[in-house]
Amino acid sequence: AAAAAAAEDNSTRYYLFTHLDFSLSYNGGHVIEVNVSADPLQRKEIGNAVGQQVEFTYAVRWTATDTPFDRRMERYSQYSFMPASFEIHWLSIINSFVLVLLLTGFLAIILMRVLKNDFTRYTQSDAALEDEEEETGWKLVHADVFRFPQYGSLLCALLGTGAQLLALVFALLILALMNTFYPGNRGAIYSAAVVLYALTAGIAGFVSAASFAHFAGAGAGGRWAFNLVLAACLYPVPFFVVFSFLNTVAIAYDSSAALPFGTICIVVLLWALVSAPLAVVGGLAGRNWAQRAPFEPPCRSSKIPREIPHMPWFRQSACQVFMAGFLPFSAIYIELHYIFASVWGHKLYTLYGVLAIATVMLVVVTSFITIALTYFQLAIEDHRWWWRSFFSGGSTGFFVFGYSAFYYFNRSSMFGFMQTSFFFGYMGLMSFAAFAMLGVIGFFSAFAFVSRIYKAIKCD
Repeated sequence: AAAAAAAEDNSTRYYLFTHLDFSLSYNGGHVIEVNVSADPLQRKEIGNAVGQQVEFTYAVRWTATDTPFDRRMERYSQYSFMPASFEIHWLSIINSFVLVLLLTGFLAIILMRVLKNDFTRYTQSDAALEDEEEETGWKLVHADVFRFPQYGSLLCALLGTGAQLLALVFALLILALMNTFYPGNRGAIYSAAVVLYALTAGIAGFVSAASFAHFAGAGAGGRWAFNLVLAACLYPVPFFVVFSFLNTVAIAYDSSAALPFGTICIVVLLWALVSAPLAVVGGLAGRNWAQRAPFEPPCRSSKIPREIPHMPWFRQSACQVFMAGFLPFSAIYIELHYIFASVWGHKLYTLYGVLAIATVMLVVVTSFITIALTYFQLAIEDHRWWWRSFFSGGSTGFFVFGYSAFYYFNRSSMFGFMQTSFFFGYMGLMSFAAFAMLGVIGFFSAFAFVSRIYKAIKCD
């Protein structure tokens, strides 16, 4: 009997708090602040009995305040992550900003000095009429750097998709800086993202079609139509597949996270009647613009690609992509923690100014690191820079997905198949979006750099 009583005392007990205290602050006819708390002394133990009757009570206390209605959200902006964490947040982002500024400055100075020496050497070589075969470096691959790469249609579609998502992110950030979104209503941001994605579809069509017409040239033929369809479906189709699976899981678990059929039909119609037609219109506009202003590369491409010399392992694609993603990720990983705590937790995120600074840092670092690695690649006579520049810029997306796994297992309390599938499913889509967005920045930065340096030398 004693053992049974001890086992009963050590068993888990569940209680239901039956009393809530509401504290409301008002100013005139407006409610400024609402707080609710449970009284731990008034509780009822929930056992195995079925059909228990529970009486709930509540108390309300009204307090006048001098805070005006238009400043009611300031306390949430200041204390979303508690005062100490708020100061750490700002100090961390300032520290990252200074480090990024120094690193990019040193990188720019070193790269400019190296390029200046290269230009001087190539100019002296041309003046002395030296044989080209005696030279080394990026000038030797001038007949290969502007050759349209393999799977170029997919690359152009990724450029269009990334440009659209980049415009979407900047539009959301501008709206957030204008205090358009109410911090407690997360659905407003998601709804705005869906609508803005449909309205920015023309950007995907324009960038994809213009890039394909510029780079593929007269040999593109009728493949521009396939490229346009690919750009219009490259992100929505994977998103719809993942969403369908996750929504099915939510329905199977009888969860409120499952979207009703009517809402799904509205989203599909929004894509079919708004997004897809805008992508087609943007694609036609981009193709016509590219035909009126054709791209003329600084150097003509040879018929036979130049053989690529053997490279050590640390200069191959995998290492370069890893290095390209590490530095931009190190500039934003602190901000990622707060974003994850807001999206997957119960924190309110209101420091959109800090987010804007982190976004600018991410863009600048991605651009600089991709340019530097592209130069080092061309300097060892490797002309396959098209795809590698895109992957170098977008490799931060792989780090974001890796950090999401770390956050799930070490920083969150989520468990079970449904929460796991929702977390990794949507984080996979967000990581792919980051990969496409930053890949666009990396590619066009490298393209502008390559075009500039080859225009500055004499190519036979």
